[in-house]
Amino acid sequence: MDFLRTFVDLFLNLDVYLDQIIRDYGAWTYGLLFTVIFIETGLVVTPFLPGDSLLFAAGSFAVFGSLNIFALWGLLFLAAILGDTLNYWIGHTIGLRIFETNNRLLKKALKKEYLERTEAFYEKHGGKTIVLARFVPIVRTFAPFVAGVGTMHYGRFITYNVLGGFLWVTTFLFLGFFFGNIPFVKKNFEFVILAIIFVSVLPMIVEYTRNRNQAPQEQASETV
Repeated sequence: MDFLRTFVDLFLNLDVYLDQIIRDYGAWTYGLLFTVIFIETGLVVTPFLPGDSLLFAAGSFAVFGSLNIFALWGLLFLAAILGDTLNYWIGHTIGLRIFETNNRLLKKALKKEYLERTEAFYEKHGGKTIVLARFVPIVRTFAPFVAGVGTMHYGRFITYNVLGGFLWVTTFLFLGFFFGNIPFVKKNFEFVILAIIFVSVLPMIVEYTRNRNQAPQEQASETV
């Protein structure tokens, strides 16, 4: 419970923690940000790490020179591409066997429902899922894994990977750069982070609601 409370606090106060990290570690902050984005996109066991909100927060610190926006963009773009690439090859090599683990911690992280949501996303959007999933938490982490498990050729995957990584990093990093230091945004940063999270998960909520509404209709038509 204490861990959950600490994690939520970290999530909602990313600006405070990131400011402290920059003060304490200086240029090493780039390496930390690279690592978080790489792991968040590269390992199916870490869908809980901040992605959109971290990019936004990092961009906001580049306004006054605490971080260099172009160095950030290049490093985090690379991290996003390499993360998805690693995830693809994990899926390609290990496949669905990873979900058969008896390890309790892994079972908690590797929820089958996350995989099912991603597969449903694939059914609707096809290969474009790799691009669209960048903007949807959880699905973002599972999409490249599912691509590796499936039949998507790596040459096709890397095209979507680069395009999706470019759009995702550029969008949230520069949103933070241009809007993160507006007084209203700075004063209400935790609400902005919550808004980013809500907008990001909205497609999943809509899809889930639509599927729930369709299920009774399909059952009714089958009985008729």
